[in-house]
Amino acid sequence: MIKPKILVTSAAGRTGAAAVQQLLEKDYPVRAFVRRWDTRADALHKAGAEVVTGNQFDLRDLRKALHGVQRAYHCPPLATNLLHNTMLFAIAAEEAKLEAVALMSGWNPHPTHPSVVTREHWIANQLYRWMPSVDVIHVNPGLFAFVYLLGLPAIMHMGIFVAPFGEGRNAPPSSEDIARVAVGVLTDPAPHIGKCYRPTGPDLLSPYDVAGILSRIVGRKVKYRNVPIKMFAKAATAQGFPLLETSQVRYYAEELQRGVFEIGAPTDHVESVTGQKPEKFESIARRYIQRPELIHPSLRIGSRFDVLAFMVKMMLTSVPELHQWERERGHPLLTDPVLAQDSPEWRTTAEQRLLNLLPISRKYGDQA
Repeated sequence: MIKPKILVTSAAGRTGAAAVQQLLEKDYPVRAFVRRWDTRADALHKAGAEVVTGNQFDLRDLRKALHGVQRAYHCPPLATNLLHNTMLFAIAAEEAKLEAVALMSGWNPHPTHPSVVTREHWIANQLYRWMPSVDVIHVNPGLFAFVYLLGLPAIMHMGIFVAPFGEGRNAPPSSEDIARVAVGVLTDPAPHIGKCYRPTGPDLLSPYDVAGILSRIVGRKVKYRNVPIKMFAKAATAQGFPLLETSQVRYYAEELQRGVFEIGAPTDHVESVTGQKPEKFESIARRYIQRPELIHPSLRIGSRFDVLAFMVKMMLTSVPELHQWERERGHPLLTDPVLAQDSPEWRTTAEQRLLNLLPISRKYGDQA
């Protein structure tokens, strides 16, 4: 029996690269869509994937990528024009007469969220259910495990885990488990059509719990230090993270502090889809520490001197005016936005472990 060809977009990214590898291990023909040919694309090619380069915001490139493909895992890029991309992909998917799409989203989208990216995720989730012929499965994880390790150099050399997370609890999933769910629903889509899956790790963890786990791994006492969002923004700017990412993540950090990612977690969705239990944070962290590129492509552990030099650089970095930056770029800002925990509509669905979707009369079954 000939297996369907599956397209993976953002294939050089965290869940995309993992999904490509997992599909290849199951002997599926895979086309990996990447922005440019680099060492990550070369690794996918050497593993056996058909690698194509292109612009996810160009319908011509999407059409080429989807030619001869039957199913797809679409992971939209983090961008203020995310909706532009997801709608172009929907058009190209309909033209290509795909059987099924696994659409990456998030746990916290709702229509009045202050994050423009999160609102666009919510809009895309609604519109994808209106696709006339392509079946859709939603994959909507919360805060990934790698986020806790972005400050790895300070963890390793100073024994300090610094983050603006307060005491908020989360069941952080590995990028690989998220990919495993996407692969599971695409290799056997029929039982999953129209459903929503939120992959999580097996345990609810506070930042203090994470610090304890990291202490065991690195062999030294690691202390958690909660810092204000402004300090986080200074550090992210000094590290060279795009202001778009920083401007959006600040909302998620506040939501973590206020318990958004604790609601409905942990789930059994990784095991129910894949038959495998989700990874514990300790095993995830051990792997990521051995391979820092899984945390961020440019992350280097460096030396204690490098950490001290960065701390000086951070203190000399100005706090970015993120609200002003959003206004100057024409983000569609709301007069009275609400974070997820302050939205009764979102909480109602979240407490039932459902994605925030409007009711719709369609062929789909019940949500997961």
